[in-house]
Amino acid sequence: MKLTFMLLTSLIIFSGCSSKNEVSILLNKNAKQTQLIRQQQAQIDALKKSISTQALKRKRARRVRQTLPPPPKKDIKLRKVEDNNYSSGYMYPKTSKASPKKSSQASNQPSVTTEMSKEECISMIGQEKFDKYTQMFGNEGASLKRCKMLKAMKQ
Repeated sequence: MKLTFMLLTSLIIFSGCSSKNEVSILLNKNAKQTQLIRQQQAQIDALKKSISTQALKRKRARRVRQTLPPPPKKDIKLRKVEDNNYSSGYMYPKTSKASPKKSSQASNQPSVTTEMSKEECISMIGQEKFDKYTQMFGNEGASLKRCKMLKAMKQ
């Protein structure tokens, strides 16, 4: 304990006796750094001022009111329109429309409205599917319609 106490006191005494030359060098470095920082701060302030003046100029430029263009130099005079050539026969003809022609493709295709019996439907899709469609749609008529549709899709 005595040894640590003596060691600490001797360190405190010798640390205070460091050379003044080192202290003066450190102070000079600090002075140079503070001077450099002040110069940089002055440059930053100058840049901020220039930016703010440019922003003000832009704002002023936006506030400029737009003027209307000058009127045309040519004097335009309206003419009187003569409408004595109006013909209601030309504007509203009374010709009848030609009846649309049926294409030959439509006549070649077999009619979808042919009646289908229950036996034909069962032979086409099978008894299980027929029962399934009857149950889904509620009656046999709907199942027969479904069979007609499937037959038409196959053709």
